[in-house]
Amino acid sequence: MARITIGRTSLGYEEKGTGSPVVLVHAAVGDRSMWDHQFEALARRHRVVRYDWRGYGESDDTGGPVAHYEDLLALMDALGIGRAALVGASMGGGHAVDAALVAPERVTGLALVCAGMTGREWPGSFTEAAGRAMAGAVPKERLARYREGHADPDPADVAAMAQAQARFVALGPRRGPEDLPAPVWERILELYRTTFHRMWSGPPTTMRSPEPPAEGRLAEIGVPTLVVRGGCDVPEIREVSDLYAAGVPGARLVELPDAGHLPSVERPEELTEVLGGFLTEAAPSS
Repeated sequence: MARITIGRTSLGYEEKGTGSPVVLVHAAVGDRSMWDHQFEALARRHRVVRYDWRGYGESDDTGGPVAHYEDLLALMDALGIGRAALVGASMGGGHAVDAALVAPERVTGLALVCAGMTGREWPGSFTEAAGRAMAGAVPKERLARYREGHADPDPADVAAMAQAQARFVALGPRRGPEDLPAPVWERILELYRTTFHRMWSGPPTTMRSPEPPAEGRLAEIGVPTLVVRGGCDVPEIREVSDLYAAGVPGARLVELPDAGHLPSVERPEELTEVLGGFLTEAAPSS
């Protein structure tokens, strides 16, 4: 692992391979390790960079508003990468889209894996289902304290919230843990536990998006775009993938029928094959 300073913070990152640059942007759950399979495989043909968002993995904590798309572009600057294809998972896909909207000359292609979208509010069906799924996982008074940051969370609370969130988001509504190989389910839980422990013990942050945000601006994206949708993902998240597929000119939609919200972890070979083909096609000719 290497570290690189951007502004007043330091990000943990790794790079491997040569060829056209590809930057992997992890989800809001976990860290850059969610790309283990893709990082190794794609580096056979590309210069691949993966990094931890600030406040995640081996990157520094920073309180207050954070513009993750600005960190992504600053990382590219610091590594001397003028243009790159961006591969983003979940909200990491949203940050990749924001970077492409703010600095279109820096992006050669977008691969959006079960991606989020800045400016899009979750419908009531999603927030109500999430509320039911999280109810009782952690007592309200402790959860309120944890959300203020700088806490020393009880490991049992971290594990309980990880279970509740992973069942709701990572598995989706039609599956249970028994539908995944035990090591895969445990890996997903590990990502969630790591996220909640870091979130609750570190300084509180908020996400700062471009103005205007991505919703309503998808027609501005002018690079080859792949949209990957998990067939078992939460319906409202699948709807966001559909919005990208319909709104980005020329976007190609691929569904992984047996994958949930984290296909890089639960279906790594399938996702890598899809990404590899797209990145080869989207690579600049010079």
